[in-house]
Amino acid sequence: MEPDSVKSTLSNLAMGNVMAAAARNLQKEMLAQEKTQASSSANDEIDLDELMDDPELEKLHAERIASLKKEAEKRQKLKTQGHGEYREITEGDFLGEVTGSELVICHFYHREFYRCKIMDKHLKALAPKYLDTKFIKLDAENAPFFVSKLGIKTLPCVILFRKGIAFDRLVGFEDLGGKDDFPTRKLENLLNKKGIINEKKKDDDEEDDYSESKRTSVRSSFNPDSDSD
Repeated sequence: MEPDSVKSTLSNLAMGNVMAAAARNLQKEMLAQEKTQASSSANDEIDLDELMDDPELEKLHAERIASLKKEAEKRQKLKTQGHGEYREITEGDFLGEVTGSELVICHFYHREFYRCKIMDKHLKALAPKYLDTKFIKLDAENAPFFVSKLGIKTLPCVILFRKGIAFDRLVGFEDLGGKDDFPTRKLENLLNKKGIINEKKKDDDEEDDYSESKRTSVRSSFNPDSDSD
């Protein structure tokens, strides 16, 4: 056999051995990876089972269910009192409406006034968002007694009531930049500043606390550095 032929044969054999070794190593790596994934999956299942039996998480869940139930009952009660929508009332209804809820926004308006229609649009958008506050409107022409008693001289006039007592008012668009094209958000911020609506509602805070506590419990259960028996 020629020397070059021998070298070629030896080279091919060596290359074959290298490829075979590489194939065996790759197979070992794949088997090891599958074993690791299977082990990780088994650990996850154990952690999930432990998580489901976590008394702290069960307590949080029970408290949240009770909170949601209480909130639902409160919302239903408020809706029966006329909250959650922007409603028109009559002069005869006025006293009962403003004294029947803790927080009330009443818009005294005129049917022909363009700016009253603008105010209507914004209050209608805010009413469903702030259920704790009652949003109503009253035709000033049909309520001369209360227009006189409250000293209303310029329309639109939005009067703010707390526990049946008028404590503040918006006259025209003076506090809204004096322009007709102000955004609803501007009125929303002003009402929030005056304390007639609550920008950050209590149920939102509870939801944040509950979510953070739940995330903390989950992180603890899946933390590989945490102590285990």
